[in-house]
Amino acid sequence: MTDLPSPTEPSTADPGATAAERPSVLFVCVHNAGRSQMAAAWLEHLAGDRVEVRSAGSAPADEVNPAVVEAMREVGVDLAGRVPAVLTHDAVRESTVCVTMGCGDACPVFPGKRYLDWPLDDPAGRGVAAVRPIRDRIRELVEGLVAELGVERRDPDR
Repeated sequence: MTDLPSPTEPSTADPGATAAERPSVLFVCVHNAGRSQMAAAWLEHLAGDRVEVRSAGSAPADEVNPAVVEAMREVGVDLAGRVPAVLTHDAVRESTVCVTMGCGDACPVFPGKRYLDWPLDDPAGRGVAAVRPIRDRIRELVEGLVAELGVERRDPDR
């Protein structure tokens, strides 16, 4: 697996880095309507353009879960207008890190890629109150990933 830069190595994730130099993270869940959408939005919120962010699903839904949209809106992160996307081999191949969240064997595996699996409850069919703890746990995991990537955090709400 590809190692991420250590804190003592210079990060290629500086604000002036080109797209080819930035780390790229792909978040994958089955429907790309909840967990992966929240994770992608958190990474964009916390890292800005210092990281290329993608999300996809092995069997994408027609729309992002409305309870997920509302739970993220509560913390100032807008998911309106996002559309679930199908997982492609190219998306995995082009990513530095692939984070799976319950897609099982449907996620393609390429040698030399770093894979993380985040066991998270699926917000499908749940209300906003049940989505909040999932949202908060995803934020914690994304904050850890930002630190691992050596990316300067951009967090306007702290």
